[in-house]
Amino acid sequence: MSDKPGIVVTGASGRMGQTLIKLILASDRWHLAGAIERPGNAWLGRDVGEAMGIGTLGVVVSDDPLPAFARARALVDFTAPHATVEFAALAAQARLVHVVGTTGLEAEHHRRLDLAAPHAVIIQAGNMSLGVNLLTRLTQKVAQALDLDWDIEIVEAHHRMKVDAPSGTALMLGQAAALGRGTTLEEAKTPARDGITGARTRGSIGFSSIRGGDIVGEHDVIFAADGERITLRHVATDRGIFARGALKAAHWGLDQKPGRYDMMDVLGL
Repeated sequence: MSDKPGIVVTGASGRMGQTLIKLILASDRWHLAGAIERPGNAWLGRDVGEAMGIGTLGVVVSDDPLPAFARARALVDFTAPHATVEFAALAAQARLVHVVGTTGLEAEHHRRLDLAAPHAVIIQAGNMSLGVNLLTRLTQKVAQALDLDWDIEIVEAHHRMKVDAPSGTALMLGQAAALGRGTTLEEAKTPARDGITGARTRGSIGFSSIRGGDIVGEHDVIFAADGERITLRHVATDRGIFARGALKAAHWGLDQKPGRYDMMDVLGL
């Protein structure tokens, strides 16, 4: 029995799940307490290490999270919105730290996370990397400093398999820009344009999404005025940055009271 706290990885067969597992195995802070997959996944019933091709680990992939949650202190979740809210309810019962890296969450998903938060630490962010969270704070500050003569456009690029757009990170950046301007993203957001759209609305925040190849993640926040332009940019070349950030968040969450947090809280920003 390990003296390190246990952590569970959902979506274990995915690229992020496998990255997390490898980092946990190399960690001096955690031991792998469980690997969860959806019903029907080809990895179910297999040792997760053998499925990954790295040798036997003694952790069998399961679609029943409850036994794994009972052995753990934390859960890292990069899955899908409908799965995340189900995990949130179970993690709250087990009093786990629930780190949510899932993107595409809508208002109802956030409402259900809010219901779980009085019973568990929930750390949710559209992006877990230090660099992106610094970019988010910079975006807010620049938007606050510039007037509405500066148009704001957010351009993001990801791999061909990403299913949601704009990315969670792009929306996080958009929310920061809106906050800097004293408005909400719901009021200012202009989604991807197509056809005869007319001139842009003053003060709007536009979004463009690129999908292709194996792009890990690229985000540009463009502030454009007559005669000049400012571009804030973050490029991720290794998805390990998101996994490392998620594990940092989980460790931070062990010492917190139940409630909802984000990476700004974790990083003290």
